[in-house]
Amino acid sequence: MDLTARDIERQSLAKGSAATALLHIERALTGTGDWATAHAHIKHTTAGPIDSAPHTGLYYGVPAIAFILHAAGTSGDARYQTAARALDKHVTRLAQRRLATAMERMRRRMPATFAEYDLFRGLTGIGVLLLLRAPGSDLLGGILNYLIRLSKPRRIDGQELPGWWVNHDPDPLLPTPGGHVNVGLAHGIAGPLALLSLATLRGCKMPGQIDAIHALARWFDQWRQSSQDGLWWPQWLTRNELRTGRTNQTTPGRPSWCYGTAGIARALQLAALAIDDPIRRGIAEMAMAECLTDQQLCKITGPGLCHGMAGVYQTAFRAARDAATPTIDQRLPTLAAALTQHAADAPDEAEGLPDGPAGVGLALETARHITLPRSGWDACLLIT
Repeated sequence: MDLTARDIERQSLAKGSAATALLHIERALTGTGDWATAHAHIKHTTAGPIDSAPHTGLYYGVPAIAFILHAAGTSGDARYQTAARALDKHVTRLAQRRLATAMERMRRRMPATFAEYDLFRGLTGIGVLLLLRAPGSDLLGGILNYLIRLSKPRRIDGQELPGWWVNHDPDPLLPTPGGHVNVGLAHGIAGPLALLSLATLRGCKMPGQIDAIHALARWFDQWRQSSQDGLWWPQWLTRNELRTGRTNQTTPGRPSWCYGTAGIARALQLAALAIDDPIRRGIAEMAMAECLTDQQLCKITGPGLCHGMAGVYQTAFRAARDAATPTIDQRLPTLAAALTQHAADAPDEAEGLPDGPAGVGLALETARHITLPRSGWDACLLIT
């Protein structure tokens, strides 16, 4: 399929106008906006060929468009529901191909990649969509089985490494020679843990799933750090850090959704709820509350969902709804004010959900109405 740059842009949640459509859907559902505007953006996003190649994932191509139509379909409009069903078969074919490729990689004992398993491009993201669209399907079961296998350690060059070990860098500007194991929610094992936990909470269970959640929770116990600033986890770990059992990261990073304590704590809270472990739940909720202090929030310098205040607010909002105590909830007004200020101070940015104004606008809708998103858009953050 030959796609123009405009075709690629319009069907991207990560960097394109698909994110803007999602924002207008949420606004139409809350009454902040109208359906005529939302429909115009949906029409733009779906006009033309939709990419279903193996490189597509939750944030681009067929799965991204299916996610948007599913969100629009929560309005009860049959047009969107019918269009979403029409894409289900394409998502199924894509997921089957992606799953077969991943299982073959495992059979050959090759290292994983972000593109294989993560939220943005990988099977975890596709699993998010299937949990919404086909929660009882064998295909979702296959992805859960894959994540269960991914969570198990394997031996490479005489060293036992986590199953999600990758040979590439977390970022071109942040090299990890020899590879690394990622801890965060966007690209690391917190994402699969969150999906396994959410599936369990919704009654979608495969053999070994509870054991995998327990094992991953213990792995996070091992790497949990404690400081005067609160509990935190490293962003990633190298071979040497795994060998010594000590991280080179000396202080907590920014408490972001993607890599920081906010996202990891939410994943661990979901895990604790899935396995009914009140002690782990308390630790996760304490870590979340501790990363929301003014001292920690000063590390957040932008408004976006990925690294910025929008992601922190939305993640804390969801965590507060499930928390056993009101501590997190009590911080939400301060977070909302900080989000509003960051949004007002931010320069104009390109379209996109993780870093652009659409993601900020969606979090502002939550803050404005102080209710759960009507469209369920934040499912694509793996926090619900």
